[in-house]
Order: sequence, then structure tokens, then C-alpha cells
Amino acid sequence: MRKFKTFTGKPAVLDRVNVDTDQIIPKQFLKRIEKSGYGQFLFFDWRFDDQGKENKEFELNKPQAQGANILVTGPNFGCGSSREHAPWALKDYGIDCIIAPSFADIFYNNCLKNGILVIKLPEEVIKDLMQRANASDYQLTVNLSEQEISDGQGFNYPFDFDPYWKEMLMNGWDEISLTLKHEDAILRYEETSGVL
Repeated sequence: MRKFKTFTGKPAVLDRVNVDTDQIIPKQFLKRIEKSGYGQFLFFDWRFDDQGKENKEFELNKPQAQGANILVTGPNFGCGSSREHAPWALKDYGIDCIIAPSFADIFYNNCLKNGILVIKLPEEVIKDLMQRANASDYQLTVNLSEQEISDGQGFNYPFDFDPYWKEMLMNGWDEISLTLKHEDAILRYEETSGVL
């Protein structure tokens, strides 16, 4: 997984509340056995019309959202079923960070486990950020080390973040790589316990 310390990226605004995982990745696309390849189906029912043509009114299809790797959205993002495919689709599409007032708990944890930085900010701060982010050349700098978001244009806001996940994301670790840090001790145990 990528290491998060400080990165600057382009935000896209999805000004909607209660976006559920079936909208993030509709159920008909859950047949793949890999974690990759889901990005093309992200928000499929909103991104495309009934004929499969791009819906030009959808927020992520607008010119200012192209190439965005930060998603700024409304409260209760990721509600609904607990499908891990939702963060897989966001990651595969290119989203590295999601900023919202609140997230569904399981979705929030699934994002962290899959290397997506999820940040909670107060709703009034999100509204301000959404207005700023609608400019085509707007960029945000996310500093996980200092737990701060800024834009170099007057927006500067701190955020709370769990110390465990901060260490995991800053080092680019997932739970498997964290376990493998103790590989020598695991091998010693296996050798002395007769497991091998």
C-alpha cells in the first residue's frame, strides 16, 4: 500500500448524503475475484444513463472532477451493505482520500484496511470545502503526519485520526504486513512447538 505522510491532490465534490455501497458499486458487478477492475463500475447508475452513455450532469463526470484523487462528500457515506468491493472500486478509480462529516462504520474500516485515507470534518467545514473545490484548478494538501488539511488559499483545518491507523497508513502497512514484521518470532515458535 502507498505511504501517506503529506500529499497534494485534486478534490472532486459529491454533494450527496447517505450514499450507500450499492450506489458506490452496484451488486451486478460483484462477480470478480480480484480486488482490481472495479473502478470502471464506480457509481455506475449515476455515471451512465440507460443506454450506457456518460451522464454529463453527474458530479464526477464534470471537467473539474477529472483526475481527482480526493473525494469530498456528505454525511453517512458508505452506508448500506458491508461489501468490501466499495473501497476496492474507489481505490481502482483513483480515489486515495475521502473527506466527509461521517461514514458508515464498516465502510470506514474497510477503507482503512485497503489503504484509503478517510477523514471526518464538521459539516460546515465540508460545505466550505465543497465551494472551494468546485474551482477547476483547486488542490488540497493532506498532511497525515500533522493531521491537517490546507489549500494554500486560506483553508486550513486540523482533523482527528486514530493513532493505530495513522501508523499503519504512514508506513504503508496492511494487517498482513504488520504480522510479517514478526516473521522471525513466528518461525521460532513453529520450530519449537513442532508445527513445522
